[in-house]
This record gives sequence, structure tokens and C-alpha cells, in this order.
Amino acid sequence: MSKRVLLHVGTPKTGTSYLQDVLFRNKRVLTSAGILYPADRFDAHFLAALDLMRLPWGGLEAEAVGAWDRLAEQVRRHDGTAIISHEILATASRAQAGRALASLGHGDGTEVHLVVSARDLVRQIPAEWQENVKHRAGLSFRAFLDQIRDPERSTRIATWFWGVQELPDILNRWGHELPPEQIHVVTVPPAGGPQQLLWKRFSIAFGLDGLDLDLQAERANPSLGVPETALVRRINRAANHDLGPSDYRPLVRELLAHQTLSRRTRSPRLALPPDLHPWVAEVTGSWTAEIEQRGYDVVGDLADLAGAPPVAASMADYADPDAPDETEVAAAGVDAIKALLLEGARLRHSEERLRQELHDAQMALERAYLRPTYRWREKTYRRLTSSRAGRGLLKVYRRVRGRSSRTA
Repeated sequence: MSKRVLLHVGTPKTGTSYLQDVLFRNKRVLTSAGILYPADRFDAHFLAALDLMRLPWGGLEAEAVGAWDRLAEQVRRHDGTAIISHEILATASRAQAGRALASLGHGDGTEVHLVVSARDLVRQIPAEWQENVKHRAGLSFRAFLDQIRDPERSTRIATWFWGVQELPDILNRWGHELPPEQIHVVTVPPAGGPQQLLWKRFSIAFGLDGLDLDLQAERANPSLGVPETALVRRINRAANHDLGPSDYRPLVRELLAHQTLSRRTRSPRLALPPDLHPWVAEVTGSWTAEIEQRGYDVVGDLADLAGAPPVAASMADYADPDAPDETEVAAAGVDAIKALLLEGARLRHSEERLRQELHDAQMALERAYLRPTYRWREKTYRRLTSSRAGRGLLKVYRRVRGRSSRTA
């Protein structure tokens, strides 16, 4: 079999969590088809990406040391097709991308294919701001928009956003050593299209057509509406100083954002402000022209990157997350408090159960090992009565014992 690597490097918010979940849960089926998805845990490729880019990430970088080299070694040993996928790889530098390609066998007989999934900026921009909020950010949507529109791109927010979203640059950094026929751009269909269309495009790009895969999602990265995102941002601004990252993730990001607030689907959705649509159309038009000129393989339609027209006809009708409907925020807040109360009650009951189990175990140990036997008592009595000091101790013991029995 020819050695081939399908390297999926992003971009974020393009169905990547779903894709990676399907690949991880179907490793055995893929292996039987000669396809390697080298992951011993669901976040293995995330750790490898952190290691490749020496990227700090809430302390996980220590756990990631050596992860990329271990992954690359598994790929080099495999005779057939291997798939690597993580969206933060999109921000790798040209040098890091070159190191990655070389470590996977590019230039040494392995055919490397680059896969980049892309969604329109009309949806990507609000989604990226929301991801920042779900990672403790407190900046307003307008401040976020001002930073990414700044030509200098001097802030951390702008650097990250364009690092993982600017399609021609990502394709150039990762694909400058590859022929255009080995570079594949998978476009995310417009909202409201057939549910399985994106997966169909992924399966074409990765050569998964015809495989009997379980496509039921277990992991997802759900979105929040306007009032819900506004609530989380306010929580960040109020609690970040006192709530550490190790507590923020399970309580705010997972319990509140993903498990509770994301279920409030009747709220107005985050959207790009109407006044920014012309700017986005100009940027997107230049991107699609460049991609067409380079001759990359497009799975889908570049017209998908144009995005939908504004939902609101004017700024007056626009649901601004910086000035949300306070009634809706309050309702979201009640749901958040309820979730925290239920979680607190669950933890309290769990603590009581564990305390009772510990008490029962302690009593069992005392019964089994600490309660003296009759023989041990007899032996101790004889030893005490054999000496004057021992007889004195027995007298004191009987006196105390008698007093305690009278007062009982």
C-alpha cells in the first residue's frame, strides 16, 4: 500500500469537533480499512498540536511534551493512509508546518495531503468572539470587532483570529511545498442545508465513502444565543479574579455554557452587525479569487464562503450582545443559578454518601482488627496481676469503670 497522510489543520468552528469525535469512536472500523487515526485519547491530536507549536494552554503544555513526535512516529510506521486532525494547527508558523510535514515523511516517499475546512466569515466572526468569551474573555463584541479590523493586527485577539481564519495565508503556510492537487478546501454549507452534507464533503476529502461508520455525535461545541453569551461575559468579568482556570472550565464553560445555556434555543442568535457585511464581502471575495487562481481542489462550493445577507435590516433591528434585552439575560441567569444549585446539591449528596461509606469502612476495620479478643484480654489480665504495678492499674481501671457505669 502507498503511504499517505491526510493532514487536517482547521479551521475552528467548521464541524471539527464532530469530525474528530467520529474518527476517534470509529478507529477499529478505520483500521480494518487500512486507515490509521493515531489517538489513544480523544484529545491526542490537540496535545500533539500544542507540542508542535510550543503553545501554552492552561498548563496542558506540560502534558503535551513529546506528543507530536510520538504521533508522527506512529504515522511513519503505518503502511497505508493516516489521518491527523486539529483546528489549532491552522495557526502554525511556516517553520512549524515544515517541521510537521518532514516528520510525517514528506519528501521521503509519503504523499501528504492538506485538508482545510472553511466557513463564511459572517458566521465565523461571531463564533470566534463567543469562543473567546467561553475561554474567560470579558471584552465586548464591538471591542473584538475593532481589534480584528485593525490593519496592524497588533493585539493577541487579532493575531489569533487571523492566524486561524485567513484562508490564503493558512493554505500558503501549510501547503507551499505541496502541489495544488494535494491541497483540499472543504467548504461548510450554508445554514439550513441538508444535515449530513458537511459530513458527505468530509468523507469525500478523507476517502471515507463506503465505510460503515457510527455518525452519532457524542462530543460537540454548541453555540449560545445573544443573552446567554452576554451572561457568560458578565460572569467572566465578575468572577475571573477569584475563579481559577481549573474550576472555570467544569463550572462555567461545561456546566453553564455547554450543558445549560446552549439549550436555550429560542434566544436571538449571535450575528455579524449589518454595517460590517460590506467589509466581510470584500475580504471574502479576495480570498475566493486567490483560491481559484491557485487551483486547489475544492470539495463543496466556494460560493458557500460568501455567507448569508444580514438578518437585521438595520442596526436598530440588530440584536446587539453588548446591549442585550435584560429580561432575556435575567431568564438565562435563572437557568444558570438553577444548574449551579442542582450541581451543588449533587456534590453535597455525593459528599454525604462518601462520608457515610468512609464511616462504615472505619467501623468495619475496628470490628475486624481493633476489638480485642477474649484470649488477648485474658493474657493482658494475667500479665497485670503478676506485678504490683499491674494490680494497681487494674484497681484504677475498675474504679473508673464503675463510676462510668453508675453515671450511664
